[in-house]
Amino acid sequence: MNKAAATRNTILEKAFELIYKKGYQTTSIDEIIATTKVTKGAFYYHFKTKDEMGLAIIDEILKPTMQTAFVETFRNSTDPVKEIYKLIKSLLLDNSFLTVECGCPVGNLAQEMTPWNPVFGKAIADIISEWQLTLEKIIQNGVDKFILKKDVNPQQVAYFVISGYWGIRSFGKVYNNTDCYYSYLKELKAYLNSLK
Repeated sequence: MNKAAATRNTILEKAFELIYKKGYQTTSIDEIIATTKVTKGAFYYHFKTKDEMGLAIIDEILKPTMQTAFVETFRNSTDPVKEIYKLIKSLLLDNSFLTVECGCPVGNLAQEMTPWNPVFGKAIADIISEWQLTLEKIIQNGVDKFILKKDVNPQQVAYFVISGYWGIRSFGKVYNNTDCYYSYLKELKAYLNSLK
């Protein structure tokens, strides 16, 4: 990686960390510049605007991370119930990057940015849609292989799983502890087992 690419990558990574902790709108370009220790000129060499940088964060940091964590995990799925539960449990309790006090970075951006910025909304929708369609596919595969009941609706299950994950992340954020995660995981396991 050349120096310019390394600088750009540093800006994106540090900006993402700030935005995850503070929110997009309350994180200023000056704060990003101070944290990354680059000049204003270097920042504007790579990004014309804060929104251009924000979209690059979605495309170059969040999207690949989501694809690895959510999509690739299910590529060779054989037991959707077990694997969905394992993934959600891991995201809530074992992922050292995702903190209880900051919630879900994609969920945060979706709530903060989509009401007033359609370009952000589309970029975030693309990420969410990929996760949703991946869940639907493995659930349908479970139905087709008679692992799940034939009347299971993959889209409904995917909506339920994703919205439950975001919801419990919000509870954790509000309460600033993981106690609620355990109750949620117990109920999630019961729900997923009822699909068999």
